[in-house]
Amino acid sequence: MAVTKVPGNSALKLVLHVGDSTAGSPILRNKSLTNLKAAAANQDVFDVATSLGNLQDYQLNGIIRVDNASIIQV
Repeated sequence: MAVTKVPGNSALKLVLHVGDSTAGSPILRNKSLTNLKAAAANQDVFDVATSLGNLQDYQLNGIIRVDNASIIQV
């Protein structure tokens, strides 16, 4: 039997630089936004994440896209 991948909802994570430790390494926190459509174009997701990052109290340090999918046997 064949196995197929069924795309599910994705998530967007904004990685924010909230400060520095006493050793000087950055302290990072994630802000997650769920229900991102799997079909959303990467450039569109990047543009939205950058815009949302500009609205945050802390500096945007990175953008992570997490795609979820189910694998089913047909």
